[in-house]
Amino acid sequence: MTSRTNRSDQLVGLHSNPADAMLLRICASVAVLGAVLLIASNIVGSLLLDNHDWVADTVSDLAAGQLEIIQDFGLYGYGAALIALAIGAAHIRMPGRGWTVSIFALALLAACVTVIGARNEYGDGDNEGVEIHIYLVYGLGVLFAVLFFAAARGLGRIIPRYRTISILCGVAWTVAAPLFFILPTSVDGAWERGLGLITCVWVVVVAAAFWRLARPAEDAIVVRSVLHPTDAAKT
Repeated sequence: MTSRTNRSDQLVGLHSNPADAMLLRICASVAVLGAVLLIASNIVGSLLLDNHDWVADTVSDLAAGQLEIIQDFGLYGYGAALIALAIGAAHIRMPGRGWTVSIFALALLAACVTVIGARNEYGDGDNEGVEIHIYLVYGLGVLFAVLFFAAARGLGRIIPRYRTISILCGVAWTVAAPLFFILPTSVDGAWERGLGLITCVWVVVVAAAFWRLARPAEDAIVVRSVLHPTDAAKT
């Protein structure tokens, strides 16, 4: 009982400690900025690159084209967003294995996204290096599915509807991601962008959850309920 109370007090302390609240706000801001950069870089790159068809051509095609630096910049920003979420999630120290799994999933996803942006080997017939892109894509598929479901319960403790959103993202991803590999190449670009939007929605939702936890001390009861909902209901 003492251990559970201490955990609750630590989380409530996020409200009374300006440094902790600032950390969560920074993590939330970086996450939203990274999601915006990913979307913006894809739109700008698609508009500026000649003969690029956003419906048929994938993000990988854009990242390997003449203006690859634009899409790469977005991928680096998104990697930073995922790292920021991992830092914030670790700082909150939510109880339960699911939250721990989500922290590691976020860190691994950040690594995969960054390597995809940095290493331009897409199995396109060149001989400049070892092609690992497809394995990284498989990694993204598995890790995002795990992340959405693993983090759902913890997010629900912050705001109940966030649990529902995370599960819906997980269901949509689990159904739609495998279809990407069997779709005709005439539409797989648009499908891949849709998958990316699912992840961006989730990132923004988690950023909103972090911002909620960083609110002032008068909302401490909300924070206490994250770790100890039964006791919070009694107060």
